[in-house]
Amino acid sequence: MDAEAARIFAAVLAAGDASRFGSTKQLVELHGVPLVRRATDMAARVCGDRVVTVLGHDWPNVLAALGSAAGFLVLNENYREGMGTSIAAAARACTSLADALIVVLADQPLVSAEHLQALVNRWSGASDEVVASSYAGTMGPPVLFASDAFATLGSLRGDAGARAVLSDSRFRLSSVPFEPASVDIDTTADLAALT
Repeated sequence: MDAEAARIFAAVLAAGDASRFGSTKQLVELHGVPLVRRATDMAARVCGDRVVTVLGHDWPNVLAALGSAAGFLVLNENYREGMGTSIAAAARACTSLADALIVVLADQPLVSAEHLQALVNRWSGASDEVVASSYAGTMGPPVLFASDAFATLGSLRGDAGARAVLSDSRFRLSSVPFEPASVDIDTTADLAALT
């Protein structure tokens, strides 16, 4: 698979109930833009109209925050079970459409379109490759998963996300350094530190 000709989708995860934050953090505005809209707009700069937003908690208000940029939507009714269920829902929705899927979190506001493009550029086009972001001594989202990983992603459960896929020997792992991805908004103090 030639990476330049590949059908690459982005999945923006925006289903969680944000229990540590105390309200629907996907709706919180940073510099006048709701976090969920910031993430989908950024993903669209790389993937065009191939952006899937996974909704769950407070989905009518999150959908309203997306406005005309809603694009493809997946409703994860199992969102209370953890992030793994949102990744699974996105992977199942894209299985027959995509050659690769970039998993993007709505609460990582410093992730840039340029970084998502760097993940795409790093991908060789091989169907068994995973390209993760590296930061703070670890690897994590955003992550590009090529199509061989879709079945595994589609069966994820719980709140561990796709961490186990990164260490699965069936997939070739590479990474792109990006320290700003270490910033995520879990609490109101995290948000205040960015404003």
